[in-house]
Amino acid sequence: MKHLPLFFILLFSTLLSAQHDKLVPEKIDSVDYYIQLANFNLKINNYQNALESSQHAIEVSQKRGNKEQEANAYTFLGSIYFELKKYDDAIETYVRSISLYNDLEPSTEQAYCYYNLGLCYMEKGKYGVAEIYFDKANAIYETIDIPDAKELLNLQKGILYKAKGKTQLAATIFNSIIAKPDNDDSFKTKAEALYQVGLIEFEAGRNNLALNYLKRALDLNSKSDNFEQKSKILKLISETYEKMMDIDNSFIYLKKHLALKDSIIRLNSQKIGAEAFEKFKESEQMKTIKQKDKENREQKKLIKVSKLTSVLSIALITILSLLSLSLYKNNIIRNRTNKQLQEKNTELEIAKDKAEKASQARAEFLSTVSHELRTPLNAINGITHLLIEENPKKSQVEYLKSLKFSGNYLLTFINEILEINRIESNNIEIENICFNLRQLLTDIQNSLKEIASQNNIDFGLEIDPEISTTFSGDPTKLSQIFMNLINNALKFTENGTVIVRANLLGETENKQNIYFEIVDTGIGIPIEKQEIIFESFSQGSVEINRKYGGTGLGLAIVKRLVSLLGGTIKLESTISKGSNFNFSLELEKGIENNESLKLFTDDSDFIDKKVLLVEDNKINQMVTRKMLEKKQIQCEIVDNGEDAIEAVRSNRYDLILMDVHLPGINGTIATQSIRKFDKKTPIIALTAISLNENREMLLSFGMTDVITKPFNPEVFYRIIAESMS
Repeated sequence: MKHLPLFFILLFSTLLSAQHDKLVPEKIDSVDYYIQLANFNLKINNYQNALESSQHAIEVSQKRGNKEQEANAYTFLGSIYFELKKYDDAIETYVRSISLYNDLEPSTEQAYCYYNLGLCYMEKGKYGVAEIYFDKANAIYETIDIPDAKELLNLQKGILYKAKGKTQLAATIFNSIIAKPDNDDSFKTKAEALYQVGLIEFEAGRNNLALNYLKRALDLNSKSDNFEQKSKILKLISETYEKMMDIDNSFIYLKKHLALKDSIIRLNSQKIGAEAFEKFKESEQMKTIKQKDKENREQKKLIKVSKLTSVLSIALITILSLLSLSLYKNNIIRNRTNKQLQEKNTELEIAKDKAEKASQARAEFLSTVSHELRTPLNAINGITHLLIEENPKKSQVEYLKSLKFSGNYLLTFINEILEINRIESNNIEIENICFNLRQLLTDIQNSLKEIASQNNIDFGLEIDPEISTTFSGDPTKLSQIFMNLINNALKFTENGTVIVRANLLGETENKQNIYFEIVDTGIGIPIEKQEIIFESFSQGSVEINRKYGGTGLGLAIVKRLVSLLGGTIKLESTISKGSNFNFSLELEKGIENNESLKLFTDDSDFIDKKVLLVEDNKINQMVTRKMLEKKQIQCEIVDNGEDAIEAVRSNRYDLILMDVHLPGINGTIATQSIRKFDKKTPIIALTAISLNENREMLLSFGMTDVITKPFNPEVFYRIIAESMS
């Protein structure tokens, strides 16, 4: 994007030259001559001579009183300032041009000036102001047909929308640019559009799609000399490979980026030095002062006023000169101060970026480790389930139950790590569905009665009769909160009491404010530990951890979930007397619905059904096949996405079980390809959902449902039955 103004400089000088069909040296208009001379100096990177030639063009146009030529010359000077990254000077110069253009008929030059003003404010991060000037440029281009200019304007609008968080709208603009047919200059804008779409896909975690767009952008960039654009494309490709754990390719592209960055720095350093630029600005300002002085003297000769008027005029000129000089010095001081502030801001931004990258690296590491553990855990839990179902010897039953317990414990630990990461990364959504609060609490009580019985606990549930039956909200997260709190209460209580209470605090027409508390008579929590008990991996003591077990993540998850639902959890506890965890939530009343879910318990629904299993892990193939064949389901296996597409094209299946992570094309891309010719066959995603995945994202690729690894057998069979019905 940094070379777009230079492209417009060349376009602008071409438009000026086109006004003269026959240019003979003796008859060259001096304004056009100086602009062409400035353009020549730009091509050989002699920015100081280019600036001086532009200033000469301004002086000549002022002497002749030609406003159009003066406006064009100021616009050209502003473009040079933009190339030198002197955005404040560029803005000041473009504003002068606009004030002159406003007295003339609308033209392409005026639209170009508005466009460049927008670019300046984009560089300064003032996107609202930038959009105003882009709209003004667009209003002129609506009546003047210059396709290349309108395409560049659309590109900037897309970048502006992306910066304001309107990612979908930005992507639509970029894709429309990419879809346009190639012409002599289209690759300049298409390369930037491809890079921007690649950046959107990278930020969304879709690394393969991001890599595809970025490599197309790099290919188009090779047709131009836009080195800064190429540098940022190489850098983002390196970061994408790093995110995909492909360290070798990441290093190769990072090395190319750094080499090109060094070349750009050397090239920029050759443009014009700070001292030479300050001298030019000083001479420019002094020429302005002399011009004003000259105009005042001419005015004095023309009006022939009295001596008193002459003295006052001279005094006024002197005051203006001193004021201009004072403003100039103040401007230098202000620029130096701004530069120091910018350096400090840069240091703060670097420190902030490092902290964010460290946090992201931690989250991605935990997510990756948790994700990778699920594959062998799926084999452990699946094989254990199959062995228990095959009537093992009595001496083996206890071993298998212990193995199943250990697998479920490890799965709970992995799920809690993922849940913590998902909440901390703000990658979690609140559902809004109808649910029965009484039924939810009763089901939780029934599921935990066995644990209460083992510890000889009187486990009670007290619900205020004034509380509504049905609410609209997120029952899954409510269940997580209660399961964690009640499990803790049961675990740390023996021969005692655990009571779950729900009392109505108040209500409106549409909502009820409900106070929940979980009270136990267990071991209690020391006062010094109550401040940290809700932190990750925190427990009362090492001895408690050894005796009772646990991950130390449950209460951390509870605190974050209660906060997401709009409440604050509190703790009251006394050693050896028990604990009271309480919170209040404002729940929206729901519509009564007595319909119950259909349960698929008839195994005849499965007999002779034909299922295609797409899975690359041999152990998972074996476990899943056994689970399917146990229900008399015919199972065919392929181990990659390409073969899956061909199998579906050639055969008819009642269901497809599609692993998301496959060699070659992954499961989501394979599903998209199948949906092009088969809209009906159910496709269920098999995935160990990671930090960057969610159910909605997988369904958006055309999948019918999602089964999470390791499989819960009851859930596995239920979802399959529902999908084939």
